[in-house]
Amino acid sequence: MNRYLVIILFPLISYSCYGQNGKHNFRIRTITAGVTISGLSDTTSIIKAVALLKEAKSRFTEVGYDVQTIRISTQNFHDYLGTVTYAESIDFLKKFDRIAQKENIAFSIGQVLPPDMYRNDISKWAVNLIHQTETISFSLPISSTERGVMFNSIKAAAEITVAIANNSKGGEGNFRFTASANCPDGIPFFPAAYHEGVNSFAIGIEYPNVLKEVFKNSDWGNAKQNLKEQLERSFLPIERLANQVSNISGWAYDGIDTSPAPGLDASIGEAIETLTKQPFGESSTLSACALITGVIKSLDLKTCGYSGLMLPIIEDKVLAQRAMENRYTVQELLLFSSVSGTGLDVVPIPGNTSIQTIERIYGDVAALSLKYTNKALSARLFLIPDKGVGDLIEFDNPYLTSSTVMKVE
Repeated sequence: MNRYLVIILFPLISYSCYGQNGKHNFRIRTITAGVTISGLSDTTSIIKAVALLKEAKSRFTEVGYDVQTIRISTQNFHDYLGTVTYAESIDFLKKFDRIAQKENIAFSIGQVLPPDMYRNDISKWAVNLIHQTETISFSLPISSTERGVMFNSIKAAAEITVAIANNSKGGEGNFRFTASANCPDGIPFFPAAYHEGVNSFAIGIEYPNVLKEVFKNSDWGNAKQNLKEQLERSFLPIERLANQVSNISGWAYDGIDTSPAPGLDASIGEAIETLTKQPFGESSTLSACALITGVIKSLDLKTCGYSGLMLPIIEDKVLAQRAMENRYTVQELLLFSSVSGTGLDVVPIPGNTSIQTIERIYGDVAALSLKYTNKALSARLFLIPDKGVGDLIEFDNPYLTSSTVMKVE
């Protein structure tokens, strides 16, 4: 089990992990603290987690790492709801949200319903939560190795996705919700994150630019070995510092989620194209996805979370551009996930997509997650209100980029 505080960081050593002006060419995307709280009134545990995050961030920034965000994840919401009703819980969650806003922290309450449970009022509750909080992310599980595909959860997740899309500007509320398939605890990335066990922390890193630099000087014959060597040189100093934080604080260290999280100036699409010499979506894209994932799962490091390839369409300028050029489909994204990825992430689809269609997509993601051992996937679908296939879309969220609405077969 992963018990965690998550940290996403930049590497310290090796010439090729530096960009212009001697700065690191990767970031700490997040330091995420995993905390077990006693109930909805337990703000004390949250405040202790804030203190840990601030100390960890300070230690990493002091030695030159750019820490982009710090985050808190609790155990699954349904485990500490207690006798409080869902309607009543909003006021308690608003207290968590106020602390998070004050401290500039993102907050995840994990899975909001038990596995394979359906409630006909959960989509209304989800909309209220989105409207009344600013930082809180949440999820629903749609598969697990123990239970298989969870059809009741799939129905609830589809209704939540459609309700949020229809009740948030541009459908952007779905940035804070995902359907998670066979996902373990301890993922540092949101919105799939949830915690179990003792208080702990983990690390997540934004590093597509490292991949790009390696692939510039590699070919198919040596790319795998070159990438493995570079990533271990870059990330071992991070692991050593994280262990120091753990020893000093008493919080367990769960490892690094080696997923190369992209950003608007760090494109995984561009990194893949540097290796393939072809636009993303063309032949050899699948091979590149498999190569990268094979490396990041083989690193001689303590790892956690997804540790897979992320392909978030509207968080990556090259992926978004290739979608505008119709170079790949939603179904092909799922194909890429079969050898590498973490699922369907921030995929823009028509606003009038039916609940039944969403259910079928979630069903495919759930089935794929069970095909391979320990395959963690999630699906964060963006239904764009009043937009159809091929329409241009833009967002208020500074972490999202323009693209076009994709066709759902």
